[in-house]
Amino acid sequence: MRIASVIVDVPARQTDRPFDYLIPERWEDLVVPGMRVAVSFGPRKLQGFVIAVKDTVDADVQKIKELADLLDVTPVLNEELLSLGFWLTDETLCFTISAFQAMLPTAIKASYKKQLLLKGNVPEEVQLLFRGKETLDWEELEKQPHIYKSVRESIAAGAIELVYKIKDRVQKKKQKMIRPVPPEEELEKEAASLRNGKQQDVLYYFLENYRSVPLKELKDELGITDGPVKALVKKGLLHETYVEIYRNPYDDESFERTKPLPLTEEQQQAITPILSSVQQNRHDVFLMYGVTGSGKTEVYLQSIEEVLKQGKEAIVLVPEISLTPQMVHRFKGRFGSQVAVLHSALSVGEKYDEWRKILRKEVRVVVGARSAVFAPFENLGIIIIDEEHESSYKQEDNPRYHAREVAVWRGRYHNCPIVLGSATPTLESFARAKKGVYQLLTMKKRMNERALPAVDIIDMREELREGNRSMFSRLLHEKILQRLERGEQTVLFLNRRGHSTFVMCRDCGYVLQCPHCDISLTYHRMNQRLKCHYCNYEEPMPNECPACSSTYIRFFGTGTQKVEEELTRLFPEARVIRMDVDTTSRKGAHEKLLGAFGEGKADILLGTQMIAKGLDFPHVTLVGVLTADTMLHLPDFRASEKTYQLLTQVSGRAGRHHLPGEVVIQTYTPEHYSVELAKQQEYDVFFEREMYMRKNGQYPPYYYLTLVTVSHPELLKAVQVTEKIVSFLRQHCAPETIILGPAASSIPRIKDRYRYQCMIKYKREPNLKHVLRLVNEHYQAELGKDLQISIDFNPTMLM
Repeated sequence: MRIASVIVDVPARQTDRPFDYLIPERWEDLVVPGMRVAVSFGPRKLQGFVIAVKDTVDADVQKIKELADLLDVTPVLNEELLSLGFWLTDETLCFTISAFQAMLPTAIKASYKKQLLLKGNVPEEVQLLFRGKETLDWEELEKQPHIYKSVRESIAAGAIELVYKIKDRVQKKKQKMIRPVPPEEELEKEAASLRNGKQQDVLYYFLENYRSVPLKELKDELGITDGPVKALVKKGLLHETYVEIYRNPYDDESFERTKPLPLTEEQQQAITPILSSVQQNRHDVFLMYGVTGSGKTEVYLQSIEEVLKQGKEAIVLVPEISLTPQMVHRFKGRFGSQVAVLHSALSVGEKYDEWRKILRKEVRVVVGARSAVFAPFENLGIIIIDEEHESSYKQEDNPRYHAREVAVWRGRYHNCPIVLGSATPTLESFARAKKGVYQLLTMKKRMNERALPAVDIIDMREELREGNRSMFSRLLHEKILQRLERGEQTVLFLNRRGHSTFVMCRDCGYVLQCPHCDISLTYHRMNQRLKCHYCNYEEPMPNECPACSSTYIRFFGTGTQKVEEELTRLFPEARVIRMDVDTTSRKGAHEKLLGAFGEGKADILLGTQMIAKGLDFPHVTLVGVLTADTMLHLPDFRASEKTYQLLTQVSGRAGRHHLPGEVVIQTYTPEHYSVELAKQQEYDVFFEREMYMRKNGQYPPYYYLTLVTVSHPELLKAVQVTEKIVSFLRQHCAPETIILGPAASSIPRIKDRYRYQCMIKYKREPNLKHVLRLVNEHYQAELGKDLQISIDFNPTMLM
């Protein structure tokens, strides 16, 4: 007797443990850990993951249920990923099922369908409902509630069975193939004897191409419909089958193959220790700190080449979607069809197919965003995280993992190197490199010894004093004109989408707020609507003030849409491409817009932070940052670091090729050290200065941080629970641990839920996870009903 231990698909405290199921004899040799199975759980059928197979059972054997179905032929989680799942559960205090699901494509998350199965005699009205079919979807019954009672009685009498169907969210893509049945001589005779010209054409086509052909290709080639083909299949002259094909997001693009470039002295010094680590199967973590344009990508490519020579596999993480189009070209150009790509702009089906290519060992390199760190490779040789300072590597909802920590765990498991690359590393990573926990590889020069772009910082307060009310300083205006005359390109950066940040009545000062969140609504000019960027609430722009009925409503603040209008007014001849969440929400929009800019179809690229990283266009010689301090004044201890990183990254987009680059940074706080030091790209000086501030404020890297956020529809309840948690933590944590709070979150209400927080700062607190697990268990009964407690270790966002 074999027993499967199964984690079921119910993310709740009570079910966060393995349940035992009997493996039917016919499947005893098939069931292995890591497979998905269907199990009966209470009245319903659920998906579950087998985590172990054993011979003994803990409970009463009489009561044990059998597995209902196998959902996979081979395991979707290998031994390593199962262990990683348990580590994630422990590390982030999430449910085991949430950890497993984070590693798999959305397509594999089950959708549950209720169906009625006809088994015996039923009343006439129920018979009519089935319309001669054996099964019926539950939704069909819901459309006719008057038959409920009869159906319920039939279920009780055993004439109808209620079954739960588990289906993957996406189907495999199939293609209809047509092949000839008789041998060629016979086919020729049949063709000659046919009266129908179209059918004859089809058979003659197969005489020239005696093989299996996709139906679509056949129809296109001969300009026919399905009719003649169906008729020939009926006569037994042709046979049709379905074959599975991959959805390939890059199907239409052919990638020019590229050869490795000769390395500069600095690149050679950086790659040597990485290659030595690869050859000796040693787990090292390298921090590759190289200025923008110093050729980090070429070092990545040549390191991967060495890994592939050894018959191993590589994972490359790039932040968000902004980097993927150009990155994909670099990697597909070098490694061709050995590369799979995983990022958020792919459809569910495309992601599923790319993931299965990895599972079936058809590719050996994965380029992707955060979740690609879970790629199911079994022989990893290197993991590279490009732009490692990016906050998008941290998942903001459960399980709250950081891709860097997962990569280091996998590197240790496979004994392989991890490379973290950035021109502006996080302070935590740089501090670890300084202490020797990571190995520091430095690249201070740009490729071909090109100079870093010249940077001008403009004080917008001065511009205002001198009567310039425009959002463009005089210098930036003049430089954009120069670029337009010379036929060169400009990139303008503004970290706000929409038209205006808020709308206010000039008479009474009323600001239009979101009714569900404590945040002002943003005006979007395109369809004259006000939108909340937190809960997606929107309403039409009013003609008069809702508070005092004045018509003197005005827009404040600047968004990308407003800048686009101003550009069109000031430079009517300029062709502008705007890139923000609003213009890139459609599939493929990113690639199209960047492609058009790269081909010179526009003079100015205007965008939010999605254009700040990794873009490399030879004709961009001017970069303008319209408001450098949007992030400086946020209630976040990383505000200066994020501002410095962003300004350095954006500046790095200029003058990357033979034309020299210039950068204009407009700001209202030009004296702030993060703005001044970004001008010189003096990371080391910035690091020292910022570390001093962090030490005084008792923040990372000197202290660890954990943020506990409590949310509830009632303000009082949120405050009470947070107060209780704080006093519990004070009792159970070491005296030197600092516990701040309770305090309202910086946005106190989102989606009609009030949010209160407490922050824990500590250097050593081995007990903390245990204490926080106790907190969760204490509120277990209320969790999910209306109370939510989220625990974030080392948060990247304090909002």
